[in-house]
Amino acid sequence: MRQNRGQQVNKTKRFHSLLAAALVLGYAGSCAVAQKIVPTTTPAAIKPPAGNSAFLVGHAEGTQGYVCLPTSTGASWTVNGSRPEAVLSASSSGKKMKNAKKARKGAFEITHFLSPDTNPNEFAPNPVPFGSPTWRSSADGSVVWAKALTPPVVSGSDASCPNSGAIPCLLLQSIGSQDGPTGGKFIAQTTFIQRLNTKGGSAPANDCSTSADVGKQKLVPYTADYYFFRKDE
Repeated sequence: MRQNRGQQVNKTKRFHSLLAAALVLGYAGSCAVAQKIVPTTTPAAIKPPAGNSAFLVGHAEGTQGYVCLPTSTGASWTVNGSRPEAVLSASSSGKKMKNAKKARKGAFEITHFLSPDTNPNEFAPNPVPFGSPTWRSSADGSVVWAKALTPPVVSGSDASCPNSGAIPCLLLQSIGSQDGPTGGKFIAQTTFIQRLNTKGGSAPANDCSTSADVGKQKLVPYTADYYFFRKDE
């Protein structure tokens, strides 16, 4: 009986040790205070200019929207600009991280969608588009808007964009930002964003070829890695 009880105590101690280790790893993964973000090597066309360093990386799972529109020969799928939707599970270098308590609880996510740029900067188009790619941090509510720079990298043509047939890999530049409700600036400090390692998201191969198909809409699942850059200090 004593032996069994001793074994149970040892198991309990081992469990508590493993649990403590898991909590430490969970803290490191979600807040990443000591973590250095090392960007993937990419072609020059989608590499941010010197003087900018990666401070955040997020893995996105979402959908790309398409609408069937008429063409001179019938109809074809066109990107529905109002329907990119994704959630990024993010890890950061930890510097300038606001609301660290929330991040430690593993609540740090970034939502990606389309919205009007309400605080454009000097790089914003004139006039400002009706809607621009948007990223919002759940940690402090800060926001960045961006525009894609050309040319993109075709999927399947580089190790940073290896999956043929997926949406292209891109470099985007910030065209505006907004602090969070309590003054948080975490995402607002972004200067450039890379979309890499894309998978899926391309236009459907069928169901849009004649005038009878016009008006159809589809959401195509995709995944990608987003690297966020800010100016070096």
